[in-house]
Amino acid sequence: MTRKYFGTDGVRGTVGQSPMTPDFVLRLGYAAGKVLSGQSKNPSVLIGKDTRISGYMIEAALEAGFSAAGVDVLLCGPLPTPGVAYLARALRLSAGVVISASHNPYADNGIKFFSRDGFKLPDSVEAEIERMLEQPIGCNASEKLGRARRVDDAQGRYVEFCKSTFPNELDLKGMKIVVDCAHGAAYEVAPHVFHELGAEATSIGVAPDGFNINDMFGATAPGNLAMEVKRRKADLGIALDGDADRLLIVDGAGRAYDGDQLLYAIVKHRAAKEKIAGVAGTLMTNLAFEQALAGMNVPFARAQVGDRYVVELLRKRKWLLGGENSGHILCLDKHTTGDGIISALQVLTAMRESGKTLAELTADLAMYPQVLLNVEVSRGFDWKKYQTIADAKSRAERSLNGRGRVLLRPSGTEPVLRVMVEGEPREAIESAAKSIADSVRKAAAA
Repeated sequence: MTRKYFGTDGVRGTVGQSPMTPDFVLRLGYAAGKVLSGQSKNPSVLIGKDTRISGYMIEAALEAGFSAAGVDVLLCGPLPTPGVAYLARALRLSAGVVISASHNPYADNGIKFFSRDGFKLPDSVEAEIERMLEQPIGCNASEKLGRARRVDDAQGRYVEFCKSTFPNELDLKGMKIVVDCAHGAAYEVAPHVFHELGAEATSIGVAPDGFNINDMFGATAPGNLAMEVKRRKADLGIALDGDADRLLIVDGAGRAYDGDQLLYAIVKHRAAKEKIAGVAGTLMTNLAFEQALAGMNVPFARAQVGDRYVVELLRKRKWLLGGENSGHILCLDKHTTGDGIISALQVLTAMRESGKTLAELTADLAMYPQVLLNVEVSRGFDWKKYQTIADAKSRAERSLNGRGRVLLRPSGTEPVLRVMVEGEPREAIESAAKSIADSVRKAAAA
């Protein structure tokens, strides 16, 4: 079945435009509620959100839809996406629902679902919800409506869960850490985790106003964090995105480490203590990461872009570690989904146990330069139908002469085609990426 509404990370779009309108969200809540009602006797869901102004409207519409379908609703307010996944499992609920557009600007929003076991809903269940959306919306009789209530201790529960993933015999005493919460969902959670583990923690990006999420702060804009780390002479800066499921770290010298480098630090440290069954990345994972794992005799496999596909690959192969260069890091022995806070704690565990800095842990990972260009296209644009784009891609691959790779892929969350060229020298990949992007623009305009 072709997906009409669900992308790689739930339903997402600009608020006020289809599908992010109150009438659709109401129907989505009802459709999801009916599907969940068929799976359990007394269905109940937890709804969490980030700090966007539109979260109030979407939360109310979802609540009404679930209630009409006979599903009880628990509301926890702003909470990181992985916090909702954890509580859905811990409270033995039917599902967890997150209202967030992650790293996107405030005008966008989205809705994603987690199953009762804390993993994202399988494609088959999302397809069933889409089929239900084609049916007219109804409403249960009064005696069969769902109830709603607030969960007052959600943030505290999640803070304790995050801390439990850090070794009991370790602490962060003596470390100066700056935590950047992107004015997002972790603003009342993340600073407490690092402080309670002993760090001298300073926080920025913790004054959300409904409009400033991800704006000049967070994992997608680490400039302010790097300056604050240097100003305070801190050891590390930890940057989360709007829903706190991805991570970027800045060291005391102001150097930024992406998801590939952070995952490598975790894998390398663990491999020194135990056998690693395998590690999963994506089509975007840097070639240097794959080569470095081969040098450590650690199996590696690539999934489609999207943390849900990394999780699916890990579960299929019974592996524990994986991630994306965007900062989604999976440690399935710690949590069921990507978690920026818990990922940071795994990096800190490697640093504390080894006595090494992040630079030292990643010193032997020589990353290949990557150029990523986002070209705006209409939704559903199929670049493979255009010979001019295929020719530009072939020319770029020949110009690299075996010293790199080219990847074109549509975004699962935005109306853009991503053009990625990786290799050496940098001038060659920049020229190749620009040439391909120009051909895509011409084809899209035509």
